[in-house]
Amino acid sequence: LQGDPSGGMWRGLGRDLPIDEVPITSITNGIHTPSWLSREMHELLDRYIGPGLRERPEDPTVWERADTIPAGELWRGPPRRRERLSDQLARQGSRKLASRAAGDALRPDALTICFARRFATYKRADLLFRDPDRLARLLGDEKRPVQMIVAGKAHPLDVPGKEVLRTVVQESQRPRLRDRIIFLENYDMHVARYLVQGADVWLNVPRRPLEASGTSGMKAAVNGALNLSVLDGWWAEGYSADCGWAIGSGEQYDDPEENDAVEAEALYTLLEREVVPAFYARDSSGRPREWTSMMTASIRSLGAEFNTGRMVRDYAERAYMPAHRAAVALGAGTGTGARDLAAWRERMRAAWPEVAVRSTVKANGSVAVGSDVEVELFATLGSLSVSDVRVEVVAGTPDGDGGVTVREIVAARAARAAVAEQRFVAVVPASESGRLPCAARVVPLRPDGVRTEPEFLVAWETSS
Repeated sequence: LQGDPSGGMWRGLGRDLPIDEVPITSITNGIHTPSWLSREMHELLDRYIGPGLRERPEDPTVWERADTIPAGELWRGPPRRRERLSDQLARQGSRKLASRAAGDALRPDALTICFARRFATYKRADLLFRDPDRLARLLGDEKRPVQMIVAGKAHPLDVPGKEVLRTVVQESQRPRLRDRIIFLENYDMHVARYLVQGADVWLNVPRRPLEASGTSGMKAAVNGALNLSVLDGWWAEGYSADCGWAIGSGEQYDDPEENDAVEAEALYTLLEREVVPAFYARDSSGRPREWTSMMTASIRSLGAEFNTGRMVRDYAERAYMPAHRAAVALGAGTGTGARDLAAWRERMRAAWPEVAVRSTVKANGSVAVGSDVEVELFATLGSLSVSDVRVEVVAGTPDGDGGVTVREIVAARAARAAVAEQRFVAVVPASESGRLPCAARVVPLRPDGVRTEPEFLVAWETSS
């Protein structure tokens, strides 16, 4: 998700390119899974997934073995981890916990929701407290007990963040909430390890699209916790209905107050109608069948995708190795490749002012979805030849700024040459109904086949 605004931030790299062709890509974070697994989950995954978890964590087929974990064994883990979390929290010296016995701090059988974040305003730690009475009813149901742990710190210079922290602490001390919500002081990475291991639900409510990536939800997921989050950061990629819940549908709001009101309502409704009922819907063996199925799906799909093995592989395959191969090619023959590329660039710069293109769509009236549209292009190439360039039709949707969001790039084939122009033909599929914006263009064709160029020489002519 952050690749989108990053393209806009680096728009200067390709002023004549559509924003989604600016050569800034993104690689999503991953976690070092063994470092964050609880003792019980380590043993469970070792038994049913095996050594592939450590040796090939980026291989999705390794994680498919999570489906073989018996639901009964999976379900025995959370209460044990919660007892250990309760002991750890008591040792941390929280003022609230200090007034109670460690065993009373957390109920091992209660649905446990954790929210642990830096208290920046956009992370909205106070969102759940917008309706304290509704929250109290949700947490205070003795037949379906729910408890929350809230942890985090504000930066010393972040005054608004400290105000959010103050609000959360004050709200958690309300008489109807204080026995159900623990605000944890002295939050650090050590405590975070116990939280991601002991949670049933990992809550995240940033104001989209301000979340960078986030990794705490990944750590909770491989321990069997279910994520409940706004579709921002990594959860915009990781969410599926079989392994967690999405707050909203990825909308973005101009009015922060409206944003908070809508998503607070969505959060309360999800908790009341889906999350809590799913946790307490038990079968004849006393297990929540739907919940354990979601735990399995969370471990299998999120564990396979959001790990450092996959992340490092992405860096190697998409960035480091292509850069290495390019460096080797440019340095070959005491730098012959680099000199040839420099000469080619000089030739392109000198010839490009003469390059132009125009296009004509060969279609009569409406076009049926699923059919093809033929586009004729006439390129003026000046001193360049057909082998020096690539003539293309860029099809997409209007971007709101008079340009096109790229959906498909279709290469045109050279046809007969005219007196001053070279004719090309492209066949564009009409795969969607509605207006089909198209843009014709000419781009340099580097001898080594690399498309990305520092100066991004492009000649456009837009048609519909």
